[in-house]
Amino acid sequence: MPEPQQTTPQTPMAVTQTVISIVMFTFIGYLNIGIPLAVLPGYVHSDLGFGAVIAGLVISVQYLATLISRPGASRIIDNLGSKKAVQIGLTGCGLSGVFMLVPVWLDSWPMASLVILLIGRVILGSAESLVGSGSIGWGIGRVGAQNTAKVISWNGIASYGALAIGAPLGVWMVDSLGLWTVGVSIMLLCALGLYLTWHKQAAPIVPGERLPFMHVLGRVFPHGMGLALGGIGFGTIATFITLYYASNHWPNAALCLTLFGGSFIAARLLFGNLINRLGGFRVAIV
Repeated sequence: MPEPQQTTPQTPMAVTQTVISIVMFTFIGYLNIGIPLAVLPGYVHSDLGFGAVIAGLVISVQYLATLISRPGASRIIDNLGSKKAVQIGLTGCGLSGVFMLVPVWLDSWPMASLVILLIGRVILGSAESLVGSGSIGWGIGRVGAQNTAKVISWNGIASYGALAIGAPLGVWMVDSLGLWTVGVSIMLLCALGLYLTWHKQAAPIVPGERLPFMHVLGRVFPHGMGLALGGIGFGTIATFITLYYASNHWPNAALCLTLFGGSFIAARLLFGNLINRLGGFRVAIV
């Protein structure tokens, strides 16, 4: 049953406030990604004793899970609504925190710890597909399609802002108290996120025929591949920068991720209007 239609905020400030109040769930979701991001490669390589390839796999399998689960996430958003999708996603993120806790108790069984970590990463990636996409759909549904660019822009700021904060935060927690804090913090963040969603106004479920996923994929594939190729650098940095710093006995590897996220936010805030002035293709080429 479609959710009731809501009045779209009229003033730019009201639109921005509504958007920020919704993309904060993306921030919470990506904070769950950022906290273990600078910790897991070193843990898998140094503590569990696996090679750099396996350490990279532990990070990349989460993003692969996000990609593969996207069609299912889209169906959930279309059928149950964006708010419900975000709530399901946050629940999944919290469950992944449990899988971060178990290896702490199984550190004498490296293979078992690795398998459990991989399962948790798959759950986190699938859940993040719901949180990220659901927040965008929720925001657009609340403020109208004419503000789509603003929703996507703030959602990106929330994503990379969370990574910038989460990476050094995760390193600090592990150095101070141990790996168990990563799992506990993820579960607490998700509990907070679920609480905040509870009484928040939902977006309407728009009835109508849904385009098949492969049809949509065919339309966006060239543009998506450009984005994917542009993201290879970030994937490499996120996966291997901590191992590289450790091999050279350098401190503060997580700050590289913080600088990356901060640069992304600065570029989005300073040059966000260039797309409207110059067009997406020209901006992407630059």
